[in-house]
Amino acid sequence: MQDMHQHYNYLWVALSYVVAVLGSYTALQFALGIRLARTPRRRWIAVAGAGAAMGGGAIWAMHFIAMLACSIGAQATYDVMLTGISALLAIVVCSLALAMVGDGAFRWSHGLGAGTLMGLGIAGTHYLGMSAMLMSARVSYDIRIVALSVVTAVLASTVALWLAFNLRGRLQVLGSALVLGAAVCGMHYIGMGAATFTERGTLPAGFDQGVGGDHLGRVIFAIVVALLVLALGLSIVRQYRRAVLSI
Repeated sequence: MQDMHQHYNYLWVALSYVVAVLGSYTALQFALGIRLARTPRRRWIAVAGAGAAMGGGAIWAMHFIAMLACSIGAQATYDVMLTGISALLAIVVCSLALAMVGDGAFRWSHGLGAGTLMGLGIAGTHYLGMSAMLMSARVSYDIRIVALSVVTAVLASTVALWLAFNLRGRLQVLGSALVLGAAVCGMHYIGMGAATFTERGTLPAGFDQGVGGDHLGRVIFAIVVALLVLALGLSIVRQYRRAVLSI
């Protein structure tokens, strides 16, 4: 069996980072509102919004954009159930992580726990998403590089959360979003470096029932547009609130 080489469309690679940053920025805008929520209902709306933007946008959508950017010379579809579970995992884990650090003053015990949880969520979504691939190739991993990818995600997530909830300044959220975007992308591309694709000549069972890249592309486009609208809307609301409070 012959190994298959990965080739990247670097425009899509750049887009994957932009989506990761946009999703992170939107998630942090929601998360900063958790401590300001005056009722439990508003608090959980903020938590759910933060988790959906981070898990569904910054992590899940970024992963599949990055997969569309990668070509190994074989057609691929994705198992619908595993793809859905990977999205749910990212959203739930990120909701928990952002709730831990978003409620009250930042504490390192919570920050380390939340960073670890988010990093593991990023890694879990990536490798579960990889297992959802249906193609005429087998995937094997270098466990040392897999471990490096997980450590990268955990450390960068912890640093980003510290930046977002400990520092103060106009560029606080943007800087943290840039770091979180790097954490998500760094984990993904290091994880892809751990993967070896070996040609096996036959398509797996369920290939025709899997969702193709064109369908995923449309779903991701809708998510990106929603994130952009949310990010802009939340920024305008926060600026308005600051203006009102300064009067």
